[in-house]
Amino acid sequence: MSRVQLALNVADLDKAIEFYSKLFETEPAKVRPGYANFSIAEPPLKLVLIEGQGDAGTLNHLGVEVGSTDDVSRAQRRLSDEGMATATEDQVSCCYAVQDKVWVDAPDGEPWEVYTVLSDVDAPAGELRTAEPTADDMCCATAPESAARCC
Repeated sequence: MSRVQLALNVADLDKAIEFYSKLFETEPAKVRPGYANFSIAEPPLKLVLIEGQGDAGTLNHLGVEVGSTDDVSRAQRRLSDEGMATATEDQVSCCYAVQDKVWVDAPDGEPWEVYTVLSDVDAPAGELRTAEPTADDMCCATAPESAARCC
């Protein structure tokens, strides 16, 4: 199972939840202070709402949720093989979940993550990501230890 993730900055979480619940005919899968996510079956979408970060109505980040850490590793290898700079994060707390993920930046700077959720946690991470995609990550000799299994 995989689906595209769209994370949006919102001014009022309650109003956003009400709107997107009606739009997609589903209730949020998870609601926490300043955060909600929807696991939408049709169209397959993980919609994330983040209150109080960035300008309301703007993109926070994009992603692809995949089924396993092996899927994340395959994505990292594929992206690196395509010459894209990647950043790997393992066992990172983000969006009230523990996740394994790999990041890439689109040409205009939009951050994309390919990630899998390992478990839920009570507290969000304080920043979007702890690692930045760099050309150094494309070479096994200079890749962070967390990315070594991908080589």
